[in-house]
Amino acid sequence: MKLAPHRLIMLVVGLLWAIGIGRATGLVPTAHAEARVARIWAKALFHRAGPSALAKDEAGKVRKFLFTYSATVTGVPPGETAHIWLPVPPSGQDQEVRIISKTLPGESRMGRESKYGNEILYLEAKAGPDGKIPVGVTYEVKRHEVKADLDNHGKEDGNLESFLQADAKVPVGGKTLELLKDKSLPADQLEAARTLYDVVNQHMRYSKEGTGWGEGDAVWACASGYGNCSDFHSLFISLARADKIPSKFEIGFPLPPKRGAGDIAGYHCWAKFHPAGHGWIPVDISEANKNPKLREYYFGNLTEDRVAFSTGRDLTLVPPQAGKPLNFFVFPYVELNGRAYPQEKIQRKFSYKDLPANDGK
Repeated sequence: MKLAPHRLIMLVVGLLWAIGIGRATGLVPTAHAEARVARIWAKALFHRAGPSALAKDEAGKVRKFLFTYSATVTGVPPGETAHIWLPVPPSGQDQEVRIISKTLPGESRMGRESKYGNEILYLEAKAGPDGKIPVGVTYEVKRHEVKADLDNHGKEDGNLESFLQADAKVPVGGKTLELLKDKSLPADQLEAARTLYDVVNQHMRYSKEGTGWGEGDAVWACASGYGNCSDFHSLFISLARADKIPSKFEIGFPLPPKRGAGDIAGYHCWAKFHPAGHGWIPVDISEANKNPKLREYYFGNLTEDRVAFSTGRDLTLVPPQAGKPLNFFVFPYVELNGRAYPQEKIQRKFSYKDLPANDGK
């Protein structure tokens, strides 16, 4: 039975008062009482006793835009052939994508890797007299604001087991669990994930200082306490999987909230988790860290100001690359003579141009 919003508020206030009395008298175990308050408060949010902080009744926002993904491989001996793999943004529930144009020197083919279903554009091209190989693809993207449907108890993803396994830089258990040594996670996986979201947000600071950040290394993030989006979400995924909550990594590019056109400096990534009895629920903890006023929003929601390109870590491409699995796949990957080509010799340029939305949103 669901309590009315005002009764839930009264109950939480009463429990907070009881904790204060308990601490003063020693009659109430602090950890147990605080966990009880967390569970009651979570029910207020998660089961829609009142207006939900995670999912609103109105339809989500939509953004329609052109996205141009281009790069120039430089420094290749003239006439030599380079093997080039490009990530392709998928179409699905969160976004619809179609290719508008391609500028590719030579024949290309599309492939799909089997572990995560990532789409990949592959080509072999010879360098010109200047030692360069330019490539580019323009996509039309219709991106939806993603809102958690917490009333959905529908079908579960059939590949959940793979989202409980460790990645090379995302262990399951180990040093990252030190962040939970004084905490008791709720049995409910949705509530537990919210606790982990807050733990990561409180422990981490968004910063690109020094070296080591940007590798999505959960242990490094745990030890350093700062990093970029890949570090935030790798730490969250490590903790979630240790609690048997399937979790996955998604990466793409951010768009500025203001509509218009321009270049995009770099990638952005986020995570999704799959608690028992629910579908995939998104989190964007690094954005919440940068924008504290949106901390509640980014647990269970994603803005439409982004485009996803791939899912997962330790990726084997199609056709398989000669080098080691990719940590993640958002930039072009190039091989020359069976060896990974240096990223610093690949000039990248990403840009967007907003289009009028055809649905009035």
